[in-house]
Amino acid sequence: MKQLLLVLGLISASCSASSFAAEAPPVDGAAAAPSTPAKVQTKPAALMASTTPAASPQIQVVTSFGSFTIELNAERAPLTVAHFLKYVDQGQYSGTIFHRVIANFVIQGGGFDSSYKLKPAPTKVVNESGNGLTNQRGSVGMARSQEPHGGDAQFYVNLYDNEALDPNKTRWGYAVFGRVVQGMEVVDKIGNAATGARGPFKEDAPLQPVVIERIERVAGH
Repeated sequence: MKQLLLVLGLISASCSASSFAAEAPPVDGAAAAPSTPAKVQTKPAALMASTTPAASPQIQVVTSFGSFTIELNAERAPLTVAHFLKYVDQGQYSGTIFHRVIANFVIQGGGFDSSYKLKPAPTKVVNESGNGLTNQRGSVGMARSQEPHGGDAQFYVNLYDNEALDPNKTRWGYAVFGRVVQGMEVVDKIGNAATGARGPFKEDAPLQPVVIERIERVAGH
């Protein structure tokens, strides 16, 4: 099935992937996120509350097809959310495109500019696919190379319930770190765009470029 084959194509670089990474996922599906013992708390409680990031920050993705809002899950995917927000705050996504669109599967973007040139994104993130969040319709995940911890700046939005992207006992999955809470109709509009060969892509690239004009934090979230 094309959808299952495209699981192998949720990559964060221009190289092509041929198989899932063979390494095992985190034990018992737990995310590899460090925890801080309570005794390490040295700051006053009020100061700690003011410097702790919100558990559910929101960001708005402004595209040439319209805008949609993503709520990030910093509780379940703290490393991925911090990583993604760092790129957001750096303006990494301005002028990039959704370069892979598969109806009833996913839309993927954030890595290539409108000239189909891969934008440098040197920082990688630990794979948190064992965090309990699943690749359901409307959820947002981190694309990566065959290397389990090869996620950089590229992300995807699930147009369908894609359990094949979740981890299992024999392989790592693709880490979900948020969900679309507003503007899913825009995501569907992008997902229904006509596709074909564009730039370095032989298929599945929108014939009318879907440009990410900017991604910004939503005030108050």
